[in-house]
Amino acid sequence: MKRNIFFVGLILSLFVTVGFSGCYAPSPLYGTWADNSGDTITFMVDMTYTSKVTVDGVTKSQSGSYDVLMNILVFTDDSGSVMETEWDIRGNILYLTWSVGSSNQMLTLYKIKN
Repeated sequence: MKRNIFFVGLILSLFVTVGFSGCYAPSPLYGTWADNSGDTITFMVDMTYTSKVTVDGVTKSQSGSYDVLMNILVFTDDSGSVMETEWDIRGNILYLTWSVGSSNQMLTLYKIKN
């Protein structure tokens, strides 16, 4: 009797484990986002990013890590500079403000690749 209960418990725990392991959903940010001006941001699953954004006519490429704090994205580039911005995704469109020094560029980026 105890042996049957053990096997039933083992089988149930196996089903629960397999069921929950299939429920992982990647971050909606994951992938490459771009606009018609050539601005791009790529978010990787390891919480790193690469970007090429033009602000006030100056194009700058950078990479680093990012954190998501509710509706705030915190970018830390490889030199240690930190930029925080609010973000929003509606469908396959990402809205955020990219800051370089005292200059800001409103970005409307479209998801082009997962």
